[in-house]
Amino acid sequence: MTPSGDAGALAERALFEMKRIIVGQDRVLERMLVAVLAGGHCLLEGVPGVAKTLAAETLATVVGGSFARVQFTPDLVPSDIVGTRIYRPSTEGFDIELGPVMANVVLADEINRAPAKVQSALLEVMAEGQVSIGGRSHPVPAPFMVLATQNPIESEGVYQLPEAQRDRFLLKIDVGYPTEAQELAVLYRMSVDPPRPSPVLDTGRLIALRRSAELVFVHDEVARYAVRLVAATRDPLAYGAGDVARLIAYGAGPRATLGLVAAARALALLRGRGYVLPGDVRDLAVDVMAHRLVPSFDALADGVDAATIVGRIVPAVPAPRIAPSQDDEGNALAAVGGAAPHHGEQSRDAGGPGEAVA
Repeated sequence: MTPSGDAGALAERALFEMKRIIVGQDRVLERMLVAVLAGGHCLLEGVPGVAKTLAAETLATVVGGSFARVQFTPDLVPSDIVGTRIYRPSTEGFDIELGPVMANVVLADEINRAPAKVQSALLEVMAEGQVSIGGRSHPVPAPFMVLATQNPIESEGVYQLPEAQRDRFLLKIDVGYPTEAQELAVLYRMSVDPPRPSPVLDTGRLIALRRSAELVFVHDEVARYAVRLVAATRDPLAYGAGDVARLIAYGAGPRATLGLVAAARALALLRGRGYVLPGDVRDLAVDVMAHRLVPSFDALADGVDAATIVGRIVPAVPAPRIAPSQDDEGNALAAVGGAAPHHGEQSRDAGGPGEAVA
């Protein structure tokens, strides 16, 4: 399964099946599938009634595998999620009862309704792919993904996610309101006989798709561009974005750089390419970096959110200019002013006019 061939077509089929169920959230669905292909976790934030839970359930059905939903509430305890030890009188010993995280896709619904101790119970499983109970580690099924939803407007009984856990999510996707025409389509589609999603992938195909995404080529100049975007959140003044320097208390860490490149690879695959363009990195910058920033008191006082801050940084960091240059096999190789490809790496398909990546 090659990055620009069968894998891209299969990923597109999965996206089409999701769009058949969810109306008016094309960008959200694309980003969710990007998170799946990149092997990351996804946080959906939006007001009630914009199909966050339905989108998560639809994705879980389309990608196949086992699925578990956990409704987060203030009285939840960590053992409700990861599991616990249970004493068995018949054997006079303890057995381990694993929790609902032992599934391929775990939906943490309204994750910000549970206190920090419960939220942190997901940290190990999200970062390491395992849970530890009674001194023993238990790996989760492969592939594994956490989909979480949260409501940004409630203040009663809501606990803000700690920074360490927000950093574990590859993407944070804002789910907005549909347009009037889209809402009418929702009414017609869902009020009589709602459509039901069909599985397009299974665990084997999904693992193969993830491997194909890892093979998508990233030119050295595109990688440097991703590094500069993340570094600009730590020192905006050095990258020509001094107007936002007072708005950032802490910038994004190296995990954002790794996530940005991994997500760009997945997005390129989904768009039918075997190489990453600077536009792929730029399109994902807000989704990957915004939730990893810590806005300053000035930003909070001025009502400037993290997404707006990243939106100001991205135009200040110049993207590399990619020029078409073909080798003997028709592969695109050159970036204007860029370094040569790393030894041993191979290019994929040639890009469109004016765009090519080695």
